[in-house]
Amino acid sequence: MLVVMHHTATTEDVDRVCDAITQMGFEPRPMPGEQRTAIGLVGNDTRVEDSRVRGLPGVARVIHVSAAYKQVSREWKAETTVIELFNGARIGGNDIVVMGGPCSVESEDQLMRAAEVVAEAGGRVLRGGAFKPRTSPYAFQGLGEEGLELLAKARERFGLAIITEALDPRSAGLVAQYADILQIGARNMQNFALLKEVGQLGKPVMIKRGMAATIKEWLLAAEYVVNEGNGDVMLCERGIRSFDSATRNVMDVAAIPLVKSLTHLPVIGDPSHATGVREMVTPMARAAVAAGADGIIVETHPNPNEALSDGPQALYPDQFRALTREVAAIAAVLGRGV
Repeated sequence: MLVVMHHTATTEDVDRVCDAITQMGFEPRPMPGEQRTAIGLVGNDTRVEDSRVRGLPGVARVIHVSAAYKQVSREWKAETTVIELFNGARIGGNDIVVMGGPCSVESEDQLMRAAEVVAEAGGRVLRGGAFKPRTSPYAFQGLGEEGLELLAKARERFGLAIITEALDPRSAGLVAQYADILQIGARNMQNFALLKEVGQLGKPVMIKRGMAATIKEWLLAAEYVVNEGNGDVMLCERGIRSFDSATRNVMDVAAIPLVKSLTHLPVIGDPSHATGVREMVTPMARAAVAAGADGIIVETHPNPNEALSDGPQALYPDQFRALTREVAAIAAVLGRGV
């Protein structure tokens, strides 16, 4: 339920509504706006009797949020959330934010060379895994804290914000000490303990769609984070599993405009994991931007043939530079920048 106050409502009016919601056994979430304040009611998953607040002074109207996901829905908040990073990047604003870098942090030389390419091409965020969830226990699992330290060094040198994955609640706090954005991978989309933990760490969070997750499940995963008090959440479409192995996954491009109509959270496209094939990454990046994505996250490596993980989908530096030029051209047609 969402209580919308009159633009003339006083602080005392807002406090009175919050007290009434608390007395009903729920938690009030005041959300001041430019024109008026709205107060969200959380802690329920069924329709709430609104007679105790509808007639209170200052109340304009009461809206019953129909979606199972409350706080991330457009009913709860109409305007798109904008996540601002230290380097001026605004995810969810008019500009499309390019995130790039290797799948895994392998060495200082490899990461710095990749970061230089991303920065020169106009990227604002450097991706790179320090902790890697791999299908095989024998595959490269990442450098751990050493990888985080290298990411922090690249941020200092090139001014790029850092996005890297948190694997479990135990290590999430360590990752948050270094990262500007915490990534929740597809395999962890419904790791609810992890979602709750990152919701309390005070850092922006990107949630990748699970390989077989419905849109509703994906949005409810975001609800877990937002419900812990962290509204700086973005969603990432990274492909869903299909019966056909010709492409690694199926990039659900239609999900991008659909989700943007359902939620106020920014949406990112990941054409690298969606396709798994280098030659398909740029076309799907173009498609994601054309569909309305607020950003793209793309893998690039100084020498993909030597990559310790996901080499076949990593772009060569020149390919990454070309990709950013092409998505910028598409963005311009839509009245957006990169």
